[in-house]
Order: sequence, then C-alpha cells, then structure tokens
Amino acid sequence: MKKSVLLLSALVAFLGLNTEAKADKDTIIIAQGADAKILDPHRTNDQPSSRVAGQIYDSLVKQDSNMKIVPGLAESWTQVDDRTTEFKLRKDVKFHNGNPLTAKDVKFTLDRMKASPEVAHIIGAVSEIVVVDENTVRIKTEKPFGPLLSHLSHTAASILNQEAVEELGDKYGQNPVGTGPYQFVNWRAGDRITLKANPDYYMGEAPTKNVIFRNIVEGTNRTIGLETEEVDVAYDLEPMDKMMVKDNDRLDFQEEPSLSMAYIGFNTKKAPLNDVKVRQAISHAIKIDDIIEVAYQGSGQKANSPIGPKVFGYNKDAKTYEYDQEKAKDLLKAAGHDKGLKIKLWTNDNPVRRDIAVIVQDQLKQVGVDVTIETLEWGAYLDATARGEHDMLIFGWVSVTGDADYGLDPLFNTANHGGAGNRSFFSDKRVDELLGLAKHSTDAAKRLEYYNEAQELIQNQVPILTLLYQTQNIGKQKNVKGFNMNPAGHHKVYGAYKD
Repeated sequence: MKKSVLLLSALVAFLGLNTEAKADKDTIIIAQGADAKILDPHRTNDQPSSRVAGQIYDSLVKQDSNMKIVPGLAESWTQVDDRTTEFKLRKDVKFHNGNPLTAKDVKFTLDRMKASPEVAHIIGAVSEIVVVDENTVRIKTEKPFGPLLSHLSHTAASILNQEAVEELGDKYGQNPVGTGPYQFVNWRAGDRITLKANPDYYMGEAPTKNVIFRNIVEGTNRTIGLETEEVDVAYDLEPMDKMMVKDNDRLDFQEEPSLSMAYIGFNTKKAPLNDVKVRQAISHAIKIDDIIEVAYQGSGQKANSPIGPKVFGYNKDAKTYEYDQEKAKDLLKAAGHDKGLKIKLWTNDNPVRRDIAVIVQDQLKQVGVDVTIETLEWGAYLDATARGEHDMLIFGWVSVTGDADYGLDPLFNTANHGGAGNRSFFSDKRVDELLGLAKHSTDAAKRLEYYNEAQELIQNQVPILTLLYQTQNIGKQKNVKGFNMNPAGHHKVYGAYKD
C-alpha cells in the first residue's frame, strides 16, 4: 500500500500536477486532452479551442441541453420572409473591453466569418447582413435556408467586437474579447488557459470567479489529476479509467450520448486511395466491433452513416461495412493490388486514436495492406491534414447543430476541401447537388429525402469509414455542482460552482 502511494506521488510530481496549491472554491480547473489551437472562432473549428471559446463568447441564439433554440445575444427574432430574419439585440450587453454590443459588431462578425476558409461553410447560405439600427440586424439568405438558427448557434458564429479585432490584428487569437460569462486572462501555450468571471455579464456574474483549462494529453493523467484533487473536472476520460472514477467516493462520473462520431478518412486525391475499390476493401477489412470493444471499452454504437440517430436527417438504412476479409482481398485484387500495398495512417497524440491505429494496422496486415503509423501533435495534425498531406487519418466530427447540413456538408461538399472539414478531398456532383437542395429547403420531408440519398451515395463511395457514434463523459469532484454536459461536447462552465 505504501509503495503504491509513493509511486502515485512520484508520478504526480513528474506530471507537474502538484506545482500549484489545490484550487479554492473560487476556481474550477478543467483538464482536456489538447490545448486550444487559437481563440479566434473564425480561424479554427476544432473542439479543444471551441470548448474554451464557448466560455468567452456568446452567439445571437444558442441551444439548450435538448438542442432547442433559445435567445442569446438576440432577445427575439422575426421571420420577415422565407429568406430574411430580423434579430433584436439585447441592450444591456457589453464586450469585455467595455464596448457596448451593437448591430455593427454583428455585421462585422458574420461578414468576417463568411470570408474565413475554416468556417465560412457554416453560414454559406447567408447572402447579406443588414444593419437596421443600433440594436437591430437582418440576416438574408440567397435561398430559403432551413437550419439558419441552428447554424447561428455554432461557436464559430460567436459575436466579436470589431474594434478589438482590428486593433489586435494577427494577435487577436491569443487575446480574445467576447461578451461571454468569462474573459481571457492569459495563456501558457501547451499548459493552461486562465479565465476570470465577467462582472458585467448580461445574465449575471458567474458563481465561480476563475476557470483554468489545463492541457493534459493522456487520459490516465487526467484521471490522476482528479484523484489528487489537482483537477476539478476532467473531460473525455479514457475507457480504461472509468471504473477508477466510478469507484472513488470523492468523485462523480457522468456519461451521455453525444453528437460526435469517429472515423477513418481516406485521401481520395492520392493513389491508391483514389480508387473506390481500395477504399471499400479497407473498409471491409476493418473489424469495427474490435475497435469499440478494445479502444473504447464498449462505449459507443457501431455506425452506418456519418451522422447518428440524434441528428435530423439520419438514414437508418444506409450501408454498413461488415467485416469480410475475403471480400476485402477480392476488391484489392480487382483494383490491381493482389500483391499488397503500402499506406501511411496518421493520427494525433490521442491515446484512443493511437489504439485504433494499432488495431487497424494489425487488421489490414491480414489482407496484405502494410500500414505505417505516424503520430503528429494536434496543431500540426490539423494543418497537415487540411493540406492533404496524409494517406489515411483518424479523426472525428461533431454534428454540433443537430442538423444533417452541418453533419454532412462540411465533410463531403467539394466546396469544403481541407480545413473546412472535407479532409478526404471527396468530390461528387450528385452529392453536392443533394446537399445543396437539402440546405435550401424548408420542407422537412423533402430534406429527409435528399439526405437519405446523399448518405447512400457517400456510404457506397466511402471517402470516410465512420466507425462509431461516441458517448461523451466527464469525471469531476463531488463538490462541483451545476456542471452540465452539452450534447455537442462544448460544455458551458457558467452556473457551475463548488459547495
């Protein structure tokens, strides 16, 4: 017993978890598996960044825990016609630099968002933003756009202060200014981001004065941080660590369905993966059940589509790739690779993804595909895969808006190649057409028809092999109250406190 305590203490010291005193009741320390890339919501769309940015910014509208649209910075909105929506802004909102929120800031933000290669697709249907008066703005779309409000609730649609963005220029992403419940204090790259409560927040000052986001890559180390009380909340506990938290009387474990999925992507612009037979062969050679059982410890549901059952537009009858080694070999032979082939599989420094890579490497070896695994740091991984330097990659996507437009358009529309989401560089005219028809329809039944066909085409051409629909979890200290998970994974700290 004494030996295990000494070993734990030594590991804690090695990890640097005991370099600061345990936080008091005015501070909540949150551990996640990667550092933010940048805190400018128009320059990235990754989850670690969005989880921090979501505390700093607000959007015109937002989604509650049931994905219902509720007022945000806009206290109300009116449908003027099928292409125009008018938003009335709250009059009691200030940015963290003291400037009042105005319709000009909204127009500046959305115009800037439309010019961003990373996130323009989210509001690509928006054609014009019109300032009516200081507290009124009209958003016009070129065609009817069914999921407009859902897309405006996305973290990337957070409203920025024009003066702050223009004043800080290229440094803005490291010095963000929002209207949210917490304001930026400092950022120790690779280690932590510190925020403090916004005393002028329009919904009232947050009960917890300070929030610190710690970058702790290894899931087990996040769990150790909970056990030693150096961490108050830990995101995304590794499957093998769940029982350690569940069995600890001082800790709480929460697990819920999410809007996220994990996938293996194929670079369809690079040989041999530009051949659909090769992609189908690899998909049949991967035993997804093993990945769910081993890498996720059973925490997930096998997928048959890039979007899951909780997302509007899901096609329950879309094709599933069943494990079939002989079929995989036949397809490889038909593609001219009966003597085998070599492929590189990229992943970032995420333990579960590394486990997936090893499982896939072993499974593909059995059908003559020699896989080399390459692991990159998160920021480098995002940049290099956006440029299309990979063969295969392991990635994930969260249908943040709960609508198939966001779940499918970024990943498969030709217009979104690269950092916008389509890292498989997939192009298909009919898929593009269907996604456009669904985007610009307000008829729910028609939209479902379009999305059903799109999913059938995507699954047949398999630019990505969707592995599973993931659950999400957190571990926390029992004295942390009021912390609620968000289905999209962008958990809000506002309202959380220690008793």
